[in-house]
Amino acid sequence: MTDSKYFTTTKKGEIFELKNELNSDKKEKKKEAVKKVIASMTVGKDVSALFPDVVNCMQTDNVELKKLVYLYLMNYAKSQPDLAIMAVNTFVKDCEDPNPLIRALAVRTMGCIRVEKITEYLCDPLRRCMKDEDPYVRKTAAVCVAKLHDMNPTLVKDQGFVELLNDLLSDANPMVVANAVAALTEMNDQQTVIEVNSQMVNKLLTALNECTEWGQVFILDALAGYTPRDERETQNICERISPRLAHANAAVVLSTVKVLMKLIDMMPADSDFITQLTKKLAPPMVTLLSAEPEIQYVALRNINLIVQKRPDILKQEMKVFFVKYNDPIYVKMEKLDIMIRLAQQNNISQVLSELKEYATEVDVDFVRKSVRAIGRCAIKVETSSERCVQTLLELIQTKVNYVVQEAVVVIKDIFRKYPNRYESIISALCENLDTLDEPEARASMIWIIGEYAERIDNADELLESFVEGFHDENTQVQLQLLTAVVKLFLKRPGVAQALVQRVLSLATQDSDNPDLRDRGFIYWRLLSADPAAAKNVVLTEKPLISEETDLLEPSLLEQLVCHIGTLASVYHKPPSAFIDPAKAPLRQINPIPTAKFGSSLLDTSSATNASRNGSAPTVIPSQDQVIADLLSLDLNAPATSANTGGYGASMSGTTSMGGLDDLLGLGGDSMPAAPAMASSNNPFDSLAGLGMPSAVPAAQQPASIGGLAEIFGSGGFGASSGYTHPKEMWLDASKAMGMQVEGTFVRRNGRISMEITITNRAMQAISEFALQFNKNSFGLIPVEQMDQSPILPNQSKNFTIVCDTSGPVQVTTPLTNLQVRLIYKM
Repeated sequence: MTDSKYFTTTKKGEIFELKNELNSDKKEKKKEAVKKVIASMTVGKDVSALFPDVVNCMQTDNVELKKLVYLYLMNYAKSQPDLAIMAVNTFVKDCEDPNPLIRALAVRTMGCIRVEKITEYLCDPLRRCMKDEDPYVRKTAAVCVAKLHDMNPTLVKDQGFVELLNDLLSDANPMVVANAVAALTEMNDQQTVIEVNSQMVNKLLTALNECTEWGQVFILDALAGYTPRDERETQNICERISPRLAHANAAVVLSTVKVLMKLIDMMPADSDFITQLTKKLAPPMVTLLSAEPEIQYVALRNINLIVQKRPDILKQEMKVFFVKYNDPIYVKMEKLDIMIRLAQQNNISQVLSELKEYATEVDVDFVRKSVRAIGRCAIKVETSSERCVQTLLELIQTKVNYVVQEAVVVIKDIFRKYPNRYESIISALCENLDTLDEPEARASMIWIIGEYAERIDNADELLESFVEGFHDENTQVQLQLLTAVVKLFLKRPGVAQALVQRVLSLATQDSDNPDLRDRGFIYWRLLSADPAAAKNVVLTEKPLISEETDLLEPSLLEQLVCHIGTLASVYHKPPSAFIDPAKAPLRQINPIPTAKFGSSLLDTSSATNASRNGSAPTVIPSQDQVIADLLSLDLNAPATSANTGGYGASMSGTTSMGGLDDLLGLGGDSMPAAPAMASSNNPFDSLAGLGMPSAVPAAQQPASIGGLAEIFGSGGFGASSGYTHPKEMWLDASKAMGMQVEGTFVRRNGRISMEITITNRAMQAISEFALQFNKNSFGLIPVEQMDQSPILPNQSKNFTIVCDTSGPVQVTTPLTNLQVRLIYKM
């Protein structure tokens, strides 16, 4: 008869009957009753009322019954902590049982019962079990120490369990060593309890070969956090762990690759040993691609990182990344990415032949990516560009809508990479103008028409066809159309005079998009004030696009390589992006000495310098040093009707359009009416008919301006404070371990200040604040440090940080994007 009978009962007074059966003198009846209790507990019934009766059943020699009782105890000990103490004597007794299985079971259960009152009784049995003669008991006790540390770290230190764990690293049994490493690693995640040293490394390497696969993963992860003393030790570690590359388990292989990738960086770049080692890395990664699709995907995501870091490792293995007909779509997409990264002059013919085949597949997303990949090949390998362009033209001739649209997008990039080389194909592109319905494709086609307007006879007609539905277009298309019409006007003024007036009017007067309006006003001002300057700005030589536009940022890549074989390497995001540090404190791999708060924290180039000098960069902030990124701080406050009075007061009666409009001198009482214009041969003069004077006298300039210009002093505020944008939520407490940040930027007495309010929603005080601005469009940097006094729980504090514009300038997108780092200690 099966165990299903325990889950089916229709008796009344079930708890009462179970109580009687649990107190029965017959062992079999008692065992059956415990099984019924566990069955009821499994399906969600509350059987906590039977706690004393079940505990009485612990006094038995039957291992199966003891396991069932322990399972019940683990489930209900939290809700019945006082009654749970009744079981302590039995636990202590079982820890001295002759049967090692019962000893291990007792210490494991005591570790799983997360009740403070029981932990103090756990110490002596746990200490005995860590020195037990049986390895099964010792390895169980090692894991129990980590569980006890999670509940009470101070108790673990005071009772000397860290030293006992350290002793277990020298154990003769490899599984005991592996569990000790796992426990120490888990404890180090919360706070550093032990440092990996050369003596410990030798013990771990000795146990590595005899461990189970998961024990090997634990040991390899521990080795990843060790920095060898010299090149000789580095080579020794590499030689001893490289046989793990041939392991059947993918996790062991990837963990080994992670350690080797880190150690390679510590050796001289011209070392022959590195050459030998990189040859060993390729075969195991290729082998992973013959596994199940899910493992293939994980392997491919990790290979993507490795190829970006060291493309030489897999440069001869292009064929294994060719797509198979039965590959799932997610595997196909990853293989495509890696193919492009490995593409070079000696294999480009093979790659292009493959990509051309892929472009005729039935999966739309895969075809789109294949067409884009052809364009990326043309940009990356110059000698293949002509063949790539020819292939794209052949694909355009298929007239498949989505293929044509993707081809137009990548051809635009090819034009930017190789100007004045392939313009003969423009006519073929123009034939497909009517089929383009996606914003990116339409914007790309408009860019091509505007850029080569002097070579396209009917460029004005083509652009006019887009202008007809200007307000129905996507913002991306509208912006590109505005720029293209201005280019056409600058190149062929006589043809596009009416068209440019119409587009500028649509962009500045009929549009509610601030980006479009601002660009329209900039062009308007340039064209009416200084046509020569307009030509220099709009028709300037474009910078060539880079070969690889989708590479990960170097610092992020370094981070992710240190996490090969984990979720971070699959997501291509640092662990802090998807793990709540409050719930799961993050491990700090490759630690470097933490400098005192000051210039080292505020120097954005320090990490780069550290890596160049050979010191390992900090990959993840420790729990007590949380770095909160305040992204996309929009300094340009939207002007609303409620703010108009504020602007008017500071401007002595004049009104302001705010933002870039004022920056360009468009502010004033109102836009001047069109003056009567004498006939002129200069087509730029007619732009004044739109209400834009060709020059604005100094007397007409407004007293102050809004938006960014107001903050940065272009309008001559003097001592006036002007409009102050209300504070906005920059960082929510749920995303920064309880610290909430609200702030705004103001200008007072000719100085820019950042005003922030920090609220402490955590359970402990926060202090030692430090602030860093990343490079930004305005060169904005803080010139004074924050007040260091602590903020107690549930209290707020206001800070005013005076800023200066003497810092390094780096244009950001959008222009007003500012990244701020706020560092503090808990």
